[in-house]
Amino acid sequence: MKDESYRLDSAADAVDDPPETREGQVAEALHGERLDKVIVGMAPEFSRSHLQGLIKGGQVSVDGQPAGSAAQRVRVGQRIAMTLLATEESRAYRAETMPMAVVWEDDDLLVLDKEAGTVVHPAAGNWSGTLLNGLLARHPQSAALPRAGIVHRLDKDTSGLMVVGKSLAAVTALVRAIAGREVSRRYLAIAHGKAPAAPFSVEAPIGRDPQMRLRMAVVASGKPARTDVERLGGDATMSALRCTLHTGRTHQIRVHLAWRGLPLVGDRLYGGRPVEGIERQALHAAELAFAHPLSGRPLSFASPLPADLAPAWRRLAASPA
Repeated sequence: MKDESYRLDSAADAVDDPPETREGQVAEALHGERLDKVIVGMAPEFSRSHLQGLIKGGQVSVDGQPAGSAAQRVRVGQRIAMTLLATEESRAYRAETMPMAVVWEDDDLLVLDKEAGTVVHPAAGNWSGTLLNGLLARHPQSAALPRAGIVHRLDKDTSGLMVVGKSLAAVTALVRAIAGREVSRRYLAIAHGKAPAAPFSVEAPIGRDPQMRLRMAVVASGKPARTDVERLGGDATMSALRCTLHTGRTHQIRVHLAWRGLPLVGDRLYGGRPVEGIERQALHAAELAFAHPLSGRPLSFASPLPADLAPAWRRLAASPA
């Protein structure tokens, strides 16, 4: 397994250190340069964008006066001082108490039912309030695990079941089981359009959309991906579907269904729109099954549809498949 571990506690320690102040005088060679370029030389371990944020936040002064902008030009002999605040990313890996719907737990595993709207892992725009932050608060020892034990993710607006490892042995075994397609993951989805009555598979590679970097797409250069789809009910305009993942690519079900002309209800990113009060992508991780990574005991879990999806699902499921 590729080693992608990191020490979360070291990032937290960095946050607790008092801010460092650095000062310097503008040399003749830097006369007329932009301020942000000059302070990059004073603190090369930080990104230019982070240092620009310090200027904007009033953490940089020139001759004792708050800097006006990153683009202002400096003069030889001016004295620059700045307070080096930690990056947002380094502040991200901190314990935050948050509610979790725990379905099952032992010394090695945690199975939970994630609410729609919860971000799983910190990233740009979501450096706090994530599931990872909550795991660090619930199980402090997870700070020593890769990604605090998170072995697979659900999109922010996808609800449903996830398994998290609580020991290194469990995390390692779960990652291998997922890669080996030994973990069964089934989703319930509500899609625009009338899906075929017979079960079908979508086997098409997924990669970054070359036209819009925020999206994924079916592209020849993408990674192999397969989704099995079964229509459980519907009408002429919408379908109630059960989707089984064989791979776990980013946005896989959303991309595959949209590619087949069946975008998820509420999924604006991939061509869906709100219907019957459903404002987020109508996707729920309903079933999860795997062998316990240490004991080998078969485990299976099911999660009912949340309140925002259940009424439309009941109506569609009552219609002929």
